[in-house]
Amino acid sequence: MKDDQNTLNAGKRRLPRWLKWTLEISVIILIFMLIRAWTAPTVTMGPAPPIFATDLNGEMVTLEQYRGQPLLVVFWAEWCRICKLELPLIQRVAEDWPVLTVAMQSGDDQAVRQVVEQEGLSGLRVANDATGELSRAWGVKGVPVMYILDSSGEIRFVETGLTSTWGLRARLWWAGRE
Repeated sequence: MKDDQNTLNAGKRRLPRWLKWTLEISVIILIFMLIRAWTAPTVTMGPAPPIFATDLNGEMVTLEQYRGQPLLVVFWAEWCRICKLELPLIQRVAEDWPVLTVAMQSGDDQAVRQVVEQEGLSGLRVANDATGELSRAWGVKGVPVMYILDSSGEIRFVETGLTSTWGLRARLWWAGRE
């Protein structure tokens, strides 16, 4: 019986292990790239679309308030697990740089306020985009999405998904140099 099985296995061609791993890794990378392409925002460079919103403190928010300095604009959602991992990092960036966050389709102001309090994000300025209208204007299809604007309101960098604080700080510094 063992000889029959060995004869059958001998007739099959097996891929070398390195080739099999290379193919598997390539498929994973391809899937990752397709997901990133699908979630990439349609607005990527040039003048930032306007923002006219009210933050959770009831104050009017516009991009004009940030003219003359680089700005990090972050679109996130209460239901996004990656966002919940990233928002504390964004809050650290907000200690040194201007940051505006936009809660996309996360409920009414009270629901978003509750999330901000539960996650300990009181240091972030949050505008609530309950209907998703603002997010659509910015071309946001998936969250989190981060836009870095230069001092004149031009989009200089766009990042989707999880990123690092040092990467955001470096991009803000670069945008501030221009």
